[in-house]
Amino acid sequence: MGEIAALITSDREKWGRTSRSADGPAMRASSFYRMAMGADQGTTDCCQGIGIPLSGARVSDSTFSLGPSGASTEHGRIEWEGESPMPRLQDVKDDVIYLRSAGVDLGKRFLLACVRTPSEHRAGSWALETERFGTTTVEVRRLLAWLVQRQVEVVVMEATSDYWRGIYYLLQPHLNLMLVNPAHLKGIRGRKTDPNDAAFLARAGAAGMVMASFVPPRGIRELRDLTRRRTELVRAAGWESQRLEKELEDTGMKLSAVLSDVTGVSGRAILEALICGERDPARLADLTRGRARNKIPALVEALDGEFTDHHAFMVRHYLDEIDRWKNVIATFDARIATLLADREQDMVNLATIPGIGRLGAEIILAETGGDMAQFASAHHLASWIGVCPGQNESAGVSRSGRTRPGNSNLKRLLGIAAMVALKSKDSYLGVFFRRLAARRGGKRALVAVMHKLVIAIWHVLHDKTVYRELGPDHFTRRDPERAMRRMLKEANSLGLTVRFEPITA
Repeated sequence: MGEIAALITSDREKWGRTSRSADGPAMRASSFYRMAMGADQGTTDCCQGIGIPLSGARVSDSTFSLGPSGASTEHGRIEWEGESPMPRLQDVKDDVIYLRSAGVDLGKRFLLACVRTPSEHRAGSWALETERFGTTTVEVRRLLAWLVQRQVEVVVMEATSDYWRGIYYLLQPHLNLMLVNPAHLKGIRGRKTDPNDAAFLARAGAAGMVMASFVPPRGIRELRDLTRRRTELVRAAGWESQRLEKELEDTGMKLSAVLSDVTGVSGRAILEALICGERDPARLADLTRGRARNKIPALVEALDGEFTDHHAFMVRHYLDEIDRWKNVIATFDARIATLLADREQDMVNLATIPGIGRLGAEIILAETGGDMAQFASAHHLASWIGVCPGQNESAGVSRSGRTRPGNSNLKRLLGIAAMVALKSKDSYLGVFFRRLAARRGGKRALVAVMHKLVIAIWHVLHDKTVYRELGPDHFTRRDPERAMRRMLKEANSLGLTVRFEPITA
């Protein structure tokens, strides 16, 4: 260890990147420790990937190219003392993509911004400048001027709650802004502070270690707000219907056991008569309409109960609440239809996909923006939504990976659409589900069907075309020999033999 300490002391000024780094004393200490360990093992820390012996080279900068007798580049030069261990020229790429980057650590009341720029005192090292700002519009404008003055090339911020919205919308037109997922950037445990988080974001952005999230333009964001709120309103109306059914159970009446929707035309007529004072089960059952009249004998038995004035008051309240929610939903429907008036053809094409109607098409356009240029392929879209298997590999062994958390609004819609599409037994998706469910189970097969729907959505929006049904015999036509082998195997298991002959025209 004495030789290692002497080596660190003698080479301290030569290693500008590690010895003069402004990223913090803990990072400098760990860099020296790794460099010392590399010297003990015959390689340096920054040259670890190419295996350069420490004792045979003098390094003047952190990024360089290698030659038989030493080669210089615009970033630095390496000189070999003695025979070169590499017989050919090799280019080493710099890890730094942006020389001037910034990281912003967000909070509710204030934020910390850190700018990472090349040091003016020593080549290969970096200077960090940290400043605190408020989150009001005036303070965000001051942050914008501060960043522009320092000529930052990229600004990285985490999507912290909803605090990022006002700051992102104000900075985005003027700066190269990257909104990143907080789950992808987690600080080291025990060394987490707001200044460290901001510096880490700046370093990650400079090195290209983060990927920007998809933030749609203002028109799509407004459409998202409308469709997501409408979903909440529909859910609230459904809760009121459940409370209504719970109140009817208190009366002893089993109306919900006979009618699938107690707030439908027949159910509503019966409830209005109950509120008005009618208690005769036969007369109440005679108020039904349509196919519900086939259930009159069952309704006469189900409507035999004790319906008091208190029940009438509560049922009236729930019906009024359901009507109120429906009126609000109708207002949202009209607003969404106005915003999507110029996307009518896309909605018509999306409605051709099994399980997706007009309501689902509106949600798809609101969440994705309808522009598939944001997604390089259909599989990129599936990964963004979160309906593709995750990766979990260690020591060369691939373990079962759960689906990634993605867009929950689209994932919910695709789950419902997949279950609706499976009701058709003579369709490609139905056959695909049954084939996969036999081997992998129903839940995995359902996610696979959702993945198929995403691929169809991408092609429909990208190619401006309609959905093409492959048919239930798609797998048989794709590999007829496999189908014949399967039938022959099943026949042999029954002690029979099968001979295949072509059918003449």
